[in-house]
Amino acid sequence: MCSEVAYVDGSVTALSFAQEHDHTVLSIHECANQEYQNPDDETPASNPREQIKGRAKVGPDVRVSAEKVLRSFNTWAFKREQPSDPQLMLQVIATAIKAQEPIPFVLYWGKGPRHEMAAPETACLDFLSALVSRVRSVYKHGAAIKLILTDTHAELNGHARHNIHAYFDEIELAAKQRGFETCLLSHLVKAAGDIRPAVPLDEVVTAQTLASLVASAQKWYRGNATPEEGALTYLRMNLIEQRAVEHAFPRSIFVTFNGSDLRCLFPTKLPIFYMYSLRRGVSVKPWFLTAESEKFDFGSVREDPRPLN
Repeated sequence: MCSEVAYVDGSVTALSFAQEHDHTVLSIHECANQEYQNPDDETPASNPREQIKGRAKVGPDVRVSAEKVLRSFNTWAFKREQPSDPQLMLQVIATAIKAQEPIPFVLYWGKGPRHEMAAPETACLDFLSALVSRVRSVYKHGAAIKLILTDTHAELNGHARHNIHAYFDEIELAAKQRGFETCLLSHLVKAAGDIRPAVPLDEVVTAQTLASLVASAQKWYRGNATPEEGALTYLRMNLIEQRAVEHAFPRSIFVTFNGSDLRCLFPTKLPIFYMYSLRRGVSVKPWFLTAESEKFDFGSVREDPRPLN
């Protein structure tokens, strides 16, 4: 399968996944271009009075350590496995602490068969809010959640644009009510410019991973091509999109409800936090779950292996 695809080409644009969506405003988080530093390394004021005055002004929170913040959310209450790069994650946290800013988290939010929000989405957003609260319990600036709405993947899977907009509009509103921000993945790709990598797929993705994505495409893909072609297009898109995310959020922690077996699909330069989706023990993506909230039993949910988001 992999041998049939030599290099990533420009065919992805033919899928129209980078089109404009006039009703959505792109807001890309701007980060300071500075080296990561340990927040505990303080330069003493030249004057003792200035030093005391400075400490009184910023308050005791300036002394919170990156390790303490990491421990607040890096627990089995939230994580499904260990993070990809704890040291890089500490650096991201330390940079935010030094700037007295929220700890930045970004994650993909996809679309399944439903065209409206339901109980699973609410449960997932509330679970993310619980993570923010956990961080705020040790760090007064808390955490900032950015949902990247994967309109590109929804179009690839064959969903009509008006259904994509309707669903993501509801997600955007619910996210805003919880203090979260959103953006469209297609806008991030366009803003990043020409970032198409010439990387052979068989050097990035194992045959086993490709086979699992094909199996998932057979269930969720409703495009005009075969499930095999849909899975390969999805992989090509991810190689571009992961770089667009790095470009937009270079000092962030990337959250995913997938496991580390799909690490090749996530931004390579960002630390990855592998998180449960609804509560501890549940990793299935909420947009693939039933909307029958009265009969919904989170405890009975089983993970759908590697669905395309």
